[in-house]
Amino acid sequence: MEKRIVVLGAGESGCGAAVLAKKLGFDVFVSDFGSIADKYKAMLDAHAIAWEEKQHSEELILNAGEVIKSPGIPNEAPMVVKITEAGIPVISEIEFAGRYTRAKMVCITGSNGKTTTTSLIYHIFREAGLDVGLAGNIGRSLALQVAEGDRDYYIVELSSFQLDNMYEFRANVAVLLNITPDHLDRYGYKMENYVKAKFRILQNQKPEDAFVYWNEDPIITKELPKYTHGRPYPFAEEKQDGVAAYTHEEKLVFTEPVPFNMELEELSLTGKHNLYNSMAAGISANVAGIRKETIREALGSFTGVEHRLEKVAKVNGVEYINDSKATNVNSCWYALQSMKTKTVLILGGKDKGNDYNEIADLVKEKCSALIFLGADNSKLQEFFGTFGLPLYDTHSMQECVEQAYRIARSGETVLLSPCCASFDLFKSYEERGRMFKECVCRL
Repeated sequence: MEKRIVVLGAGESGCGAAVLAKKLGFDVFVSDFGSIADKYKAMLDAHAIAWEEKQHSEELILNAGEVIKSPGIPNEAPMVVKITEAGIPVISEIEFAGRYTRAKMVCITGSNGKTTTTSLIYHIFREAGLDVGLAGNIGRSLALQVAEGDRDYYIVELSSFQLDNMYEFRANVAVLLNITPDHLDRYGYKMENYVKAKFRILQNQKPEDAFVYWNEDPIITKELPKYTHGRPYPFAEEKQDGVAAYTHEEKLVFTEPVPFNMELEELSLTGKHNLYNSMAAGISANVAGIRKETIREALGSFTGVEHRLEKVAKVNGVEYINDSKATNVNSCWYALQSMKTKTVLILGGKDKGNDYNEIADLVKEKCSALIFLGADNSKLQEFFGTFGLPLYDTHSMQECVEQAYRIARSGETVLLSPCCASFDLFKSYEERGRMFKECVCRL
């Protein structure tokens, strides 16, 4: 009898998994508790895949041999609990797709910098002329790409939620950028649960694989001895024993496997956090055997990622920057740290149990005013109320940008770096970023 596969959640990853499962000859059913976007309905219909929306029909789900769960659905969701109690294995789309590809996997995780580093590695591999796909939390789903015709390499951005339901998947190159508190609401507000999820990127690595990581992250260095992994390629700001990349006298130095260096000013991305992203990307490409000339050129020609410290416009001498992708406090810390001028900072959204103490000193040092953008700004008002800065409450993007326009002085920067998820007022951080850019461009 053919095995029945049920896919929970009909977004990019769920629909990609369904298409691959159908192509492999499985009996496939897709169920989404919310409504399914028209483009995904069309994709499922085109492949003759049965689906339902706005409900989970137990009789159509609990007869599955395996369930592929979208990363956005928590393990505590009632349907997931019933599936688990029925003894049905629950896996992620990446885990499923990984079974049916012989491609080498370069996988990137971390609390911050994932998307930039993933995009940068993909850029280098493309510039090197390799047959490469971009997948995971970014681009098209890995399963759909495997279904449509395999590649030699995939550069895969992995969130902790995706790693949660991965068991046999192997990263030939695993990149762990950093670990700071994020998504603690999904991990029982226990940091160690979140840390364990991130380290799952190392499971199944073999001695010939590579592990690229930031040598100065206190959590990574403390936890590392507990895990087996491929050959270590750590990176650090200063030269240390055994590091594969560091900086010295305005140069970025790569030590292994092929030693080379380049001027720091040649890097297209600026700011210390981007230096680490460039190191991680350069090592990953170096390990894959890409020529040093190609790596050097690609690190200099990369154009950056939308919604990540993206320059929008300069209006009346004020620079407007869209960092809507900063959905946690540490991301905002990096953004503020890279500011060279006084800054009007826009904060707010759906709080994930945030501790704003991490950015307190930078806010006092760099900010001339704070604008709160959210359905409920009371926690922000309470925390920042004693800082002696002008505070403004806004509840729509239009109101927020108009307020920024009124108070920002020439030579200052207006920075949207919200620290929070977008789901109180917007569908996604992308929508939040796009609306910010539209409002700024109308000024």
